[in-house]
Amino acid sequence: MEQIRLEPVDTVRITTVIDNSTDLTLASSEIVARPPLDAMPSTQSDTLEGSAWDGFRAEHGFSAQVQIVRGDRTSTILFDAGLTPGGVVENLDRLDIDPVNFGAIVLSHGHVDHTGGLDGIIKRLGTANAPVIIHPEFWNRRRLVIPGMEPIEMPTTSRSALEGAGFEIVENRQPSFLFDGTVLVTGEIDRTSGFEPGFPPQQAWRDGRWEPEPETLDDQALIINIRNKGLVVMSGCGHAGIVNTVRYAKRLTGVDEVYAIIGGFHLGGPMFETIIDATVRELVALAPGVIVPAHCTGWRAQQAFATHLPEAFVPNSVGSVFHL
Repeated sequence: MEQIRLEPVDTVRITTVIDNSTDLTLASSEIVARPPLDAMPSTQSDTLEGSAWDGFRAEHGFSAQVQIVRGDRTSTILFDAGLTPGGVVENLDRLDIDPVNFGAIVLSHGHVDHTGGLDGIIKRLGTANAPVIIHPEFWNRRRLVIPGMEPIEMPTTSRSALEGAGFEIVENRQPSFLFDGTVLVTGEIDRTSGFEPGFPPQQAWRDGRWEPEPETLDDQALIINIRNKGLVVMSGCGHAGIVNTVRYAKRLTGVDEVYAIIGGFHLGGPMFETIIDATVRELVALAPGVIVPAHCTGWRAQQAFATHLPEAFVPNSVGSVFHL
């Protein structure tokens, strides 16, 4: 594989806009700033004396603002858009983030818990002018087939709605750059670990029938190289396998040092808990400085990472700002 030069940046700031949990008791550190209680937005209440706190919304989804600082330039990405139409935009308001400043939107894959909030963003912006970076299989019509349950079809993003809002749709199977070569979107990720199964319950509608689609080939990640620290690898769900994803990031860039791994690792639930031990062993061997297992990682896997990477492990929560 021909290596791709990823231009190093000075710092990266990642703000969690949507995740599965919000926790006002988490402490700040050198790596992460938690929202201060005295900055919590307020709202009216008929049952409380004075105003009520208007807390962050947590939901089964993921979204983050990623800011890349190089010299005197700061570039901003929205990575994924959560589950519900209003979740992301409401939390952006609470975080005082204006979506007009997003230079690009990168969607890790086509599942609705990473795309649903585009609706609220479109309604807020009116007319957008940012590119939306996706894999061509993003548009697949999909359903989940779980034993003992009726098949569950997942909502599919409307191409015409995004184009009608003014977004420029950019589809790539191969890796692609943003912001003068400082951000790499992986495109389709090589599957090399041998133990990560993809997403076995998934089927896609092809040629007039439902067919198995465990690969989720549209699953892609962000890669950033922080000068003198190493790679930041950011996944949405990690359907390609978080080990596969980090290995691919290293091979693509030729950078061996992995500084931070952040996002959903999809290790939650009985189907995926069987690979927690192997996943933890592989990531422990990389010795990342920071690991933030979020969204669909699951509590058992989070516990395992906290146990085996205690210095690197940082729990996520909506509103957290990571200074990398």
